[in-house]
Amino acid sequence: MSRTPALAGFLETAARVLGAAGRWTVRAFTHSLQFRIVVLTIALTIIAVLGVGAYMSQQISRGLFESKLSSVSVQTAGYVAELQSLSAGEDDEALSETLNTQLRSMLSRSPTPLRSVALEPQERSTAVPPLVALVGGEESIPVAELPDAYLSAVDRAELGEQLYQSVTLPGEESSPGLVVAQQVTIPAAGQFELFVVADLQEEQNTLDFVLRALIVAAIVLSVLIGAIAWIVTRLVVVPVRTAAEVAGQLAHGDLDQRMPVHGKDEIATLAESFNSMADTLQDQITRMELLTVLQRQFVSDVSHELRTPLTTIHIASDMIYESREDFDESTARSAELLNSQVERFELLLGDLLEISRYDAGAANLVTKPTDIGEIVTGVLDTLSVVATQAGTELLLHAPSSPVMAEVDRVRITRVVRNLVVNAIEHGEGRRVDIYLAANAEAVAVSVRDHGIGMSEEHVEHVFDRFWRADPSRRRTLGGSGLGLAISLEDTHLHGGWLQAWGREGEGACFRLTLPRRQRQEISSSPLPLPPADAAHTGAAVVAGPSSSDGSVRIQTGSIPIVVDPAEAEYETD
Repeated sequence: MSRTPALAGFLETAARVLGAAGRWTVRAFTHSLQFRIVVLTIALTIIAVLGVGAYMSQQISRGLFESKLSSVSVQTAGYVAELQSLSAGEDDEALSETLNTQLRSMLSRSPTPLRSVALEPQERSTAVPPLVALVGGEESIPVAELPDAYLSAVDRAELGEQLYQSVTLPGEESSPGLVVAQQVTIPAAGQFELFVVADLQEEQNTLDFVLRALIVAAIVLSVLIGAIAWIVTRLVVVPVRTAAEVAGQLAHGDLDQRMPVHGKDEIATLAESFNSMADTLQDQITRMELLTVLQRQFVSDVSHELRTPLTTIHIASDMIYESREDFDESTARSAELLNSQVERFELLLGDLLEISRYDAGAANLVTKPTDIGEIVTGVLDTLSVVATQAGTELLLHAPSSPVMAEVDRVRITRVVRNLVVNAIEHGEGRRVDIYLAANAEAVAVSVRDHGIGMSEEHVEHVFDRFWRADPSRRRTLGGSGLGLAISLEDTHLHGGWLQAWGREGEGACFRLTLPRRQRQEISSSPLPLPPADAAHTGAAVVAGPSSSDGSVRIQTGSIPIVVDPAEAEYETD
């Protein structure tokens, strides 16, 4: 009773060890080129050695058997000649004694190992009984136990024809044997059948020795070839592994890493080329970083330097604008244009200053629990007049209960306003749907228009600074070309996602996803993208930040492009 739990525990431990070994082998085979090459080399070597060994053992076995058969066949023919030359005895008893003595004599002077020699009368009614001569005390297979088909063939054989049969000889350890039979005519005695039983144990021992030698040679050869493959692949894999490690360090920003160069072979040439490429990349990246710093500094300096003269111009413009009724019609119109363009210039300068703060890392969040639904409602109320002028209906789909999240109210209001303004601008007077939803970890706002839409190329660049899908298109609501870029930066400050989907002729959809609490990771969005009412034809392209909810990312331009795994396969509302 006590052995059963112990055995079960042992089997469970063995199963765990074998499972761990199997998993390690599979992982090593799939992740290590060197291990895979060595395993495949050893496996192919074993297969080749087994094939060659099987062929060689078959040929050696056939050769040994045919040699033995030829020798026994010659002996049998000699024995038949001796028996046919015997003189007949005075009676049957004397004849039997003479034949028995002759058989023992043939057996004792045989040059090859024989187990027995038997003489069977073909006519069972003959007075001479069956005679058998054995070697020492060893056993032999009786003639009666030979296969019936073989005995029948021997009975039908012609004079001088020999028939053979492979048999298993009895004894302490069974051994292979060979039986050769031939008809013989003894003077004054009649027709007999001579059965010569030969022992093939020596040939079997020779074959076993050859097989053992082949197995040992196969093991040694497999180990040697495996070792050679390990050494050869290591000469190639180690530099490749080093190149991968250096490339990873370069990708993480350590631009001073280089591959070691040894010798003058192809690997050394690869290392030199890799290092040359790294030098070129480092030089270009350094130049780009310097240009970026200079560009940011230039934008920041110009933005700050323009504030003072722009303030003066704005004051003067306001004075002229307030006195426009005293001017003639053309001058009054010029005063109105001057005032509107100065205001637009102020907006552009404000956006430039905001971008410069982002670039300098000086943008800060002032967060507090806020009802996102209240923000969205306030934005829609503010833009209701603009939407009415554009002939656009703004339709809000939101839960009745508050949707709370820790956000910077000013920044999120700016993001939502930019998204709605863009939807009105490109909605072609059609309805704009604003969706609000939440789950345990995030809140989301989607702005869906049904206007001209965007192509894949447009989606790739939709968050680029100063980029416009159609530069020749007239903008009814103004804009600096920095709205979506600033919205993306505001979203990143909150640790959220701002993603866009579009297809030409089907409109566009922008989805803002924010964590409910600051520094909380989000893994999914409460709202779908592509939107639920998107058509099912073709693949949808989605642009967004580097962190996305499981989509496949393709780096294109300045932002990643991702193909949604569901390919817009959402149910239509």
